[in-house]
Amino acid sequence: MSKKTLTTLLCAVAICGAVMLISCATSDGIMTKKKGVYTVDTTTLSQDVKGYIGPTPLLITITNDKIVSVEALENSETPKFFKRMTDGGMLHRWDGMTVDDALGAKVDAVAGATFSSNAVIENVRLGLTYYKEHK
Repeated sequence: MSKKTLTTLLCAVAICGAVMLISCATSDGIMTKKKGVYTVDTTTLSQDVKGYIGPTPLLITITNDKIVSVEALENSETPKFFKRMTDGGMLHRWDGMTVDDALGAKVDAVAGATFSSNAVIENVRLGLTYYKEHK
């Protein structure tokens, strides 16, 4: 039985012979919700999205359909080049944007870290798309 099926079954309540689905907090390993704050971990979503050396997973925090933060998770990118993105503020370019605005935003890659930048941009897109489809 899949995790999603099991979660759905655990969230079902039998009332007078009928089954009614209720809202419940779930964690599918990708997105969690706690007190109205969603976090999306792109690690499994973006396994095929590579920076210069490998995957560049992110943790995206969203409240009221607005991005609170985008944080880099452990990755194999060359620290010197990846630091250009973090020091240059690339991960903060989405802060405060609505999810829809962020999905439509044109974010430029950081010079000297183009592969990593493009992977981060794709990770944000994948994470926000997942959020919209599963919130």
